[in-house]
Amino acid sequence: MNIVTFPGLNLSFQISRIAFQIGSIKIYWYAILIALSFLIAIVTLKKECSKNKINYEDILEIMIIAIPIAIISARLYYVIFNLDYYLKNPLEILNIKNGGLAIYGGIIGACITIIICAKKKKIKILKICDMCVPYLSLGQSIGRWGNFFNIEAHGTETNNLFRMGIIENRKYIEVHPTFLYESVCTFILFFILLYIRSYKKYDGQLTLIYLFFYSGIRMIIEGLRTDSLMLGNIRISQLISIIIFCITLLILICIKTKNKIRQINCKRGANVIRYK
Repeated sequence: MNIVTFPGLNLSFQISRIAFQIGSIKIYWYAILIALSFLIAIVTLKKECSKNKINYEDILEIMIIAIPIAIISARLYYVIFNLDYYLKNPLEILNIKNGGLAIYGGIIGACITIIICAKKKKIKILKICDMCVPYLSLGQSIGRWGNFFNIEAHGTETNNLFRMGIIENRKYIEVHPTFLYESVCTFILFFILLYIRSYKKYDGQLTLIYLFFYSGIRMIIEGLRTDSLMLGNIRISQLISIIIFCITLLILICIKTKNKIRQINCKRGANVIRYK
C-alpha cells in the first residue's frame, strides 16, 4: 500500500495498484479503469446510432477492432519514444500493468482503424468521429485515475492548494497532480461536447472542437509533467498538441469565415430579388 496526500485539501489515501487478486492473477486498477472507459463508450453509442440512423452492429464491429489496435498503438508510441530502455529490456514492452500507454498513440491508431473500417462499410467518417469524441473525452477523464493508483504522470514540485504529497525515491515531495488536472478538464470537455452536439451545424464540428480544446489542455499540462516523452529537448506530446491546436484553430476560423461570407451573399441575393 502507498500513501498519497493532498495537504492543501486535508486529504489522505492509502492506495494500491492492485484492485483485487484471484488466485495468482492480479487485477490492476489501471486495467479496470481503461476497460470501464471502453465499456461506457460501447453502451452509450447504441443510443447515438439510432439518432444518427447508423447500424449499431457496424459501429460495434468497428469498436471491437479499434479498441485493441488503440491499446497496441498507444503502447508502441510510448515504447518508440523510450526506445533505449526497451531495447535493453525487450520483455518489458509487453508489461503495461505499471502504465505506459500514450494517449496520442491510441488516438492515432483508433482514427486510422475507424477511417479504414468506415470506408469499407460506407459510413461517413466524420459522423462516426462526432459520435465518439464526447465519450473519448469521458474515457480519458476516467482513465487518468489509473495514473493516480500507479502514482505516475505527476508534475513538478509545487505548493499550490491542490498539491499532491507522494514518496518518490524514498523522499517525500509535493507535486502538481497533473493526472487530476487532465481528468477534471476532460470531464468538463465531455459536457461541453454534449451541449454543442445539440446545436451541431456540420459533420466534423464536434471532432474539431474536441481536438482544439484537448490539444490546448494537454499543451499546458504537459509542460508541468516530469515524465514527458522526449525527442532531444522537445516534449513530444506538447509539440503534437501545439500543431493540432494551430491546425484546428485555423480550420475553425476558415469554416466560420466561409459561413459568414455565405450568409452575406444570401442576404445580398434576397435583397436583389426584393428590389426587382
